[in-house]
Amino acid sequence: MKTVKHIVQNKSNTIYSVSPDTSVLDALQVMMDNNISALLVMEDQTLKGIFTERDYARKIILQGKSSKETLIAEVMTADLETIGFNSSVDDCMKIMTNRHIRHLPIVEDGKVGGMISIGDLVKFVIEDQKQTIEQLQSYISS
Repeated sequence: MKTVKHIVQNKSNTIYSVSPDTSVLDALQVMMDNNISALLVMEDQTLKGIFTERDYARKIILQGKSSKETLIAEVMTADLETIGFNSSVDDCMKIMTNRHIRHLPIVEDGKVGGMISIGDLVKFVIEDQKQTIEQLQSYISS
């Protein structure tokens, strides 16, 4: 069974986060500087929520709020689904599909271990299928 652990082995282990009292504008700057579309919201070492481009579009732009004056705590998604390193790739895909989300924080023993995106999952599944096809072709050829 393929797990989250297999996905993160080939991924940077950098965790990008902001505190709940960060302005939306400052959080967007962090996202732009790092070419990412989501940030974890952390207070000390505790996961409090996630802030995504979707949150920005729906909770700032469409509601006419100011990015400079609004704090992340006001617009972050606090109702988080998290996974562990031993969660299966299939389970992650089901969670993302059923909850209509694109990012899953990885939490083990109460500690944040990273985050995976739908893009990470798709890339992993494609590579895994490619290897399977190559093995089958090699088997058929021999």
